[in-house]
Amino acid sequence: MAIFRGTGGSGDATNDASISAVTALTIRAEDARDAAASSAGAASTSASAAAASEAGVDADRVDAEAAASAAATSQTAAASSATAAATSATNAATSASGASTSATAAATAKTAAETAETNAETAQTAAETAETNAASSASAASTSATNASNSASAAATSNTNAGNSATAAASSASAASTSATNAATSATNSANSATASASSATDAAASAVTAASYIPDNSGNSGKFLTTDGSANSWAAVDALPSQTGNSGKYLTTDGSDATWGVLDTDANTTTKGLYENASVISSTYAITAGNNAMSAGPITVNSGVSVTVPTGSRWVIS
Repeated sequence: MAIFRGTGGSGDATNDASISAVTALTIRAEDARDAAASSAGAASTSASAAAASEAGVDADRVDAEAAASAAATSQTAAASSATAAATSATNAATSASGASTSATAAATAKTAAETAETNAETAQTAAETAETNAASSASAASTSATNASNSASAAATSNTNAGNSATAAASSASAASTSATNAATSATNSANSATASASSATDAAASAVTAASYIPDNSGNSGKFLTTDGSANSWAAVDALPSQTGNSGKYLTTDGSDATWGVLDTDANTTTKGLYENASVISSTYAITAGNNAMSAGPITVNSGVSVTVPTGSRWVIS
């Protein structure tokens, strides 16, 4: 069982009992030593008394000798007791040394226990670290597995794309072959078109010659029109107007069959409409012809800045 021994820590029950027994023996030895010392003192006192009495009383001498013998015996006993006490003290010291050794061993054991506890805590920490590392490794392994799966998927996709690219390349090769065939066909068609164009040009030249044979010579026929008599083409003069020679101031008129020049009667003084109308406002300057008269139905307003000139000998009548 463990007994609390203060700040020194726990001890051993057997060692504590030994220490207690040694302590008790030490106390007893010290008591015996004190008793022996007291006896020795008493013996010394008795010896002095005996020596003082020896000169006067013989009887007392005998008693004194007896007392001295007794004192010697007591002294011897006291010496034996002192020796025993010394032995007990030595034994006590030895026990104390053993107790100290036991205490040292107990302290060493405690230190070892604390070290073991520290080592256990260190081992627990190492185990927790190992567990964390194991979890991290597991997570890394899972990530690696996911990456491997993604890589496999990417590889499959790349394989599919490679297949598609091969198919596309085959299609492109086929299209290129078709394009080459089409190009050859186009070249053939182009050559045929060139031949046809040459033939068309020849035909066009022949047609131009033929057309030229249908058009009379243009020289000296300016202003004329092309006409035919049913057999040959020829140029003819346009005769849309009657001759204008000697017809100055006349106007063109027709009787329904022929166009002729007519004389404009600017001196007419009759009308079939029953009246003449004139403006009530003269807005521009006017001069009556010399030797003529003029008349207007009024009232008449002559605008500002406008004038009517009546020559000498002429009249302008406003009625």
